[in-house]
Amino acid sequence: MGYAQELARRMGGFSNFAISFSIICILAGGITSFPLAMGTGLGFEATIGWVVGGVFALVVAACLGQIGSAYPTAGGLYHWSSILGGRGWGWATAWFNLLGLIFVVASVNVGVWQLFRDLVLAGVFHVDVTNWTAVSDPLPSGMTADQAATINSSAYYTQVVAVSLITIAQALINHFGIKLTTLLTDFSGYLILVIAVLLTATFLIWGGHWDFSRITTFVNTTGDPGGGYVPSPRPVIIAFLIGLLYPLYTITGFDASAHTSEETQNARVAVPRGMIHSVFWSLVFGLAMAVSFVMASPDLAQTAKDGAAAWFNLFSNLPAPGILKDILAIGIVVANFICALAGLTSTSRMIYAFARDGGLPGSSLWKGVSPTWRTPVAAIWLGAVLSVAATLYSPAFAALAAGCALFLYVSYAMPIAAGLLAEGKTWTEFGPFRLGIWSKPLGIIAVLGVLVLMYAGIQPPFDILINYAIGLVVLLLVLWFGIEARRFKGPPIGAAIAQRASEIAQAEKAVGETA
Repeated sequence: MGYAQELARRMGGFSNFAISFSIICILAGGITSFPLAMGTGLGFEATIGWVVGGVFALVVAACLGQIGSAYPTAGGLYHWSSILGGRGWGWATAWFNLLGLIFVVASVNVGVWQLFRDLVLAGVFHVDVTNWTAVSDPLPSGMTADQAATINSSAYYTQVVAVSLITIAQALINHFGIKLTTLLTDFSGYLILVIAVLLTATFLIWGGHWDFSRITTFVNTTGDPGGGYVPSPRPVIIAFLIGLLYPLYTITGFDASAHTSEETQNARVAVPRGMIHSVFWSLVFGLAMAVSFVMASPDLAQTAKDGAAAWFNLFSNLPAPGILKDILAIGIVVANFICALAGLTSTSRMIYAFARDGGLPGSSLWKGVSPTWRTPVAAIWLGAVLSVAATLYSPAFAALAAGCALFLYVSYAMPIAAGLLAEGKTWTEFGPFRLGIWSKPLGIIAVLGVLVLMYAGIQPPFDILINYAIGLVVLLLVLWFGIEARRFKGPPIGAAIAQRASEIAQAEKAVGETA
């Protein structure tokens, strides 16, 4: 396809699955975003809503898998959009995908800190974390506005330091090779399954009420009934759509299988399989977990009223053995850490692939690969810095999570939309994974579904994303028509592939002769 094999191809099929499964990580969004489900539609939103969102994610993964089977490159979505829809469409896809991936790392690492603070520091070691925990309205009895402002300032700066240290650790692991990263993400795949099963069983055994009517009970809890998680009351259909961000924030990032294509053996088969299997098993185990949370709630209305603390209060009040809860708490935090680690891997490969084609400012730096570690070192550290920076402007977890889902799914829809128009015309080269007659119907469902998600993703409390979205669109238009339309050539297509392949062959021959 016109690219040199610079990255080490050391990942097998399971590892390709595991990196997407680790980024999805039902122990991340499935826990930290649970209050969103309770704050919009109680048990129905948490369970039936999970199925609706999960099936939609499966449709998107299947559509992307068909394209990834044909074009298995580290650029993934950006490369596909360029080939199927033109270099301008591909360039725009790259920026949406990159922003979404940055939000993945940012939101999960904020979640890592909050889970570590509340489950491990406070729960396991009984540390007083009051000054590290933000206070929201209504203020606790006896607390003044000035005291709340002081605590919130302390909590903010503590979070910035904590998230920075967490991200540095993940960047160092990525820096020192795909082999180490793969070992951890492979381990994470098993860890997520084990902890999810144990967590589900724990909630059902020590808290289950076995009232299955809870699963189909929908109550619009936007506004005060949901603890203000969604600040103001919204119509039922809007409440349901906002609640779908619970599964769709969780089941995202599966394009990591595509971004690691050039490090995966038999990528044309392994990439679509990795994406689809990671989504399917996350859907299944995540549903069981969500059902257990709903069943273990003593009072669903009160759980919703707890707002952002809904899941933490459920877990802390669960009358399970202390040692079991401690093991679960530590396992959840470790799984979340590796989730963001895998997210940073995916982000760095996207930066590397885009820079390789000259799509980023300073591309000559960001496309560099360490000859020792065979990793895109500069891209890894750029991704780390940008993900920390994203938390400075959007310290609220809810906004980061919604941004992750919104921008990633938009970037997923762009190559799918291009494929709908190109299939059977300019797109005639396919891989071993084909959707056949289902290709266009599923593609239409994916594109229309993302349009609905775009509407839900900018509703309060996520309306800060409007600033991001407008800013990104304006910036892209100015850059493209001002500079990039003339400068950016995109990935090699057609005759350019043969030319670049010849250049690579000559360079490799020269290196061999020198050696």
